[in-house]
Amino acid sequence: MMWDYNDSWVHGSTYGGWFMFIGFIAVIVAVVFLVVYLARQTSHPMGAGVQGAQGYSQGQIAPPAQESPREILKRRYASGEIEREEYLQKLTDL
Repeated sequence: MMWDYNDSWVHGSTYGGWFMFIGFIAVIVAVVFLVVYLARQTSHPMGAGVQGAQGYSQGQIAPPAQESPREILKRRYASGEIEREEYLQKLTDL
């Protein structure tokens, strides 16, 4: 017969075509994830999960260095938070 509606991609199974389609999509998704994963692993010279010289792994931010009171005062004066007179007074107090 010319129009056989029971004929599918896998002869004898009506769901064979759908399984092949879903499998094809799964392969494409897996390849995309693999490419993204490899791109992220090689984008940083240290690689992911490798600890640097200070012991912090990639993606972690090192805690800020402790500022001395004089450095804090200089930073506040430089940013304009305090005036010159207040800066000089506090500098002599320190």
